[in-house]
Amino acid sequence: MNKYIKIIEVGPRDGLQNESIETSISWKVELVDHLTATGLKQIEVGSFVSPKRVPQMAGSTKVFDGIKKKNGTSYSALVPNLKGLHLALEARASEVAVFISATEGFSRSNLNCTIAESLATITEIIAVADHAKCPVRGYISCITHCPFDGRVNPLHVASLCERLLDIGCYEISLGDTIGKASADNISTLLDTVCAKISAENLAGHFHDTNDNALANVATSLAFGVQTFDASIAGLGGCPFAPGAPGNLDTGKLVRFLEDKGFDTRINMQMLAKAEAFVSNKINSKNHQPYGRN
Repeated sequence: MNKYIKIIEVGPRDGLQNESIETSISWKVELVDHLTATGLKQIEVGSFVSPKRVPQMAGSTKVFDGIKKKNGTSYSALVPNLKGLHLALEARASEVAVFISATEGFSRSNLNCTIAESLATITEIIAVADHAKCPVRGYISCITHCPFDGRVNPLHVASLCERLLDIGCYEISLGDTIGKASADNISTLLDTVCAKISAENLAGHFHDTNDNALANVATSLAFGVQTFDASIAGLGGCPFAPGAPGNLDTGKLVRFLEDKGFDTRINMQMLAKAEAFVSNKINSKNHQPYGRN
């Protein structure tokens, strides 16, 4: 039996947050329903952040209310604080994600706080989420390069991974936020991180800005990483990181993994329909998404 590799679909949240296309609540609901039909086991539906700061995430509650949930599929939301967590719980999100930067420069730009302050907020979120029996996934951004602080020390990333797991995150997604990481960079990072925690607790979140994403996936697989984030049709990136565009395309990742003999449990016919649904929206509005190369 081929080894199963889990793909977490982040297009409706991380993808759309950095897109110029106009989307309605009904369109986002239909997008999530298309993704559910592919057999994906985890879909990031939206985020409960300020709509002034991330306009594309406005109406996430209504999106959660409108989607057709499937047993065995987890529907998650990014939450920046306790207010966001309570909104996610009211929307009946299956789980939530929290976000921290590996660098002070990006933390101040993206979250308007220090790393220490961010950790304090995450600790509060996890305490409440744990009481509500809501799983929490952690994101670490700028794992190798930061647009403000330059190269990142792998020991610092490893320390943050340990801290997030200690306070209750079940998994840590390692984000190459501006797409500058090479396979050698990822190898060096994972050498350090995997000396402290199991690769089974890690996920790869690689941007394809410089066409390095699949090489970084291959390197991560060699270290035992079994989970990867991807975005349908390559939607988006991070709106607060210069040079961030280029989320790894879900279809590109699925085909790469299947060609390597891994099992993704994705229905390729339904995936093609989801890709066409997104492409039609982009083309019909004559907009170029920020996340395209």
